[in-house]
Amino acid sequence: MAASAQAFACYTPWNSSTAYNGGGQASYNNVNYTANWWTQGNNPSTSSGGAGSGQPWTAVGDCGTPTPTPTPTPTPTPTPTPTPTPTPTPTPTPTPTPTPTPTPTPTPTGLAKHALIGYWHNFTNPSGTTYPISQVSDDWDVIVVSFGDNAGGGNVSLTIDPGAGTEAQFIADVAAKRAKGKKVILSLGGQNGSVSVGNTAEATNFTNSLYAIITKYGFDGIDLDLENGVAQGAAIQTYLPIAVKNLKTKVGSSFYLSMAPEWVYVEGGYTSYGSIWGAYIPIINALRSELTVLHPQYYNNGDIYTPYATGPIKAGSADQLVATARMLIEGFNYGGNTFAGLRPDQVGFGVPSGRSSAGSGFTTNADVSNALNCLTRLLNCGTIKPLQAYPDFRGVMTWSINWDRHDNYNFSVPTKTVLKTLP
Repeated sequence: MAASAQAFACYTPWNSSTAYNGGGQASYNNVNYTANWWTQGNNPSTSSGGAGSGQPWTAVGDCGTPTPTPTPTPTPTPTPTPTPTPTPTPTPTPTPTPTPTPTPTPTPTGLAKHALIGYWHNFTNPSGTTYPISQVSDDWDVIVVSFGDNAGGGNVSLTIDPGAGTEAQFIADVAAKRAKGKKVILSLGGQNGSVSVGNTAEATNFTNSLYAIITKYGFDGIDLDLENGVAQGAAIQTYLPIAVKNLKTKVGSSFYLSMAPEWVYVEGGYTSYGSIWGAYIPIINALRSELTVLHPQYYNNGDIYTPYATGPIKAGSADQLVATARMLIEGFNYGGNTFAGLRPDQVGFGVPSGRSSAGSGFTTNADVSNALNCLTRLLNCGTIKPLQAYPDFRGVMTWSINWDRHDNYNFSVPTKTVLKTLP
């Protein structure tokens, strides 16, 4: 008897209307797939890849019962016949080798390959009074306006500080920066802010109010800097992604989305997944296709545990910046699940612009430079080194543009210089 090939049972067939959570299983055309994160409507056969691919599915392997190889029927011995004069065999026309399908690359966004991202104060604090956006140095590639206001019921509002000039001047200043290739976006949240998106009605209000603000002021998109109200099981984990997806649909493909959670909300899930620890992970997973860049705050939160050292890594060190970037790009375990890595161009790190701008986590310019060179070129690495160089690593976020100006540009000038030298 001929041996049969081993058969693997197929998972339940993929359904375009079914929402699959991370770890969910489905089959398509006799191939089994596992969901990397929450996904719906993404065909596994065209949306699969490993860690760092940015794809929602991973192919597990072929499935189903293979067709058995039939037992060959014995061929009778033919009666010999005279050998005819052979006819010359024509040379077959060679079959052209198909050109491989190129690997998809991210849609160009107009964003600098290695960006310097900073928060601009729409308020007065010890760094000084608010000043017009026209006075922001052109070293900044992304200007994050801080902050939109919680107007209740999911609505967001924005009141321009008088120090920024008239409303008409502010709108003109935003347009002028964008004409220079800069991105200008509105941040939501901050240390004292919050946004309520706890049900369908609030999600609709969130989308519509922000679309009106973006249209009025000419912003490129939004930044989610939510430090209040996000916790495991909170309704915002479900409804915020819905609202943001709908907002992108209204704005279009140019929509810019960044996130700036404190690291406990993301990599903190590796240490303890509960309460605020890792609470941003479901939001990130649901918005992977919309996300432009994730730049967590590595200040005001202390030392961090990672998969690459037995003890905590010191806050403000180059090793901390490299290790946490590795986690976001290469993936990490949390709460019995796996965070699939983001594309390198979707990842940056957030540090204070100086000793006065944050309570802790100050990072020297030398450590910022070493971390960037280690991540993009495997140069100047300390104890922690990535599995490979990531030349598309996006860049650096800082709090803040205003503090940097107050400190005579001691952060932005050297950091921009380093960013310009990266591959």
